[in-house]
Amino acid sequence: MRLANRPLQLAVCATVVLLTAAVGCAPQDASPGGSRAAGQGKQSCDRGKLATVAAGKLTVGTDKPAYAPWFHDDDPANGKGFESAVAYAVAEQLGYGKGAVRWQTVPFNNAFAPGEKKFDFDINQISISASRKRAVAFSSGYYDVRQAVIALKGSKAAHAKSIADLKNVKLGAQVGSTSLDVANDTIRPTRPVAPFQKNDFAKSALKNGQVDAILTDLPTAFYITSAEVRDAEVVGQFALTGAANEQFGLVLDKESRITGCVTAAVDALRKDGTLAALEKKWLTDAVDVPVLK
Repeated sequence: MRLANRPLQLAVCATVVLLTAAVGCAPQDASPGGSRAAGQGKQSCDRGKLATVAAGKLTVGTDKPAYAPWFHDDDPANGKGFESAVAYAVAEQLGYGKGAVRWQTVPFNNAFAPGEKKFDFDINQISISASRKRAVAFSSGYYDVRQAVIALKGSKAAHAKSIADLKNVKLGAQVGSTSLDVANDTIRPTRPVAPFQKNDFAKSALKNGQVDAILTDLPTAFYITSAEVRDAEVVGQFALTGAANEQFGLVLDKESRITGCVTAAVDALRKDGTLAALEKKWLTDAVDVPVLK
């Protein structure tokens, strides 16, 4: 009987081999940071039908407090502020109305730390970088970033006209931020830059004289000086350089199957002028701020 069944067994084995080979050659998600998990096929971008954390919903992460001008009234869900508006615009592109968007609190540094994510994408002024791409995936950039320096009016730091003028200044910036990188790598001060867990702590240190100046992105600098630390001013901004300008990107799980879909949504919003319109509506113009060289 075993000898009689041998041809059938060989045929079954051959079929399994062929099927295995076919699956192995199936198209995979080729998007940046696309899926590497075994057996995951290419994710289609059917509107409202993506492989999201919660079926039929889009889960969006950001930190708390959610600062202006990126969000308003510490409420990401209200659609006010640049990043809240961008998140809902991306969701709409993907086929998810406002009622299908769920917000989740995610501390800044946790968003791009290694490990599985419980959000579909995070939006929190997170700059795209090679080091972060080792742990997470990014969409294409939704905002071109300029870093700025804030100092108390009348202080020595407030009179800085160049990067060299800031080298002997006691600087502060948020931990894990590009602002901290710029302070260390572009200014290269003679004293260590003070790291702060949140911008709130950096602002308090500036008001209390613990630091002479702090670095943030430019829109945040405008908001701080106009609404929070009114005896401070924006000293200057750093130039955008070359093709590799700093950009904020939406953060996704390294294994996310929807990175390509989210990137396509961001690209569409940039192409049709939506991102530019939202930037004009929610973020202050930077024309009058001197560039530090």
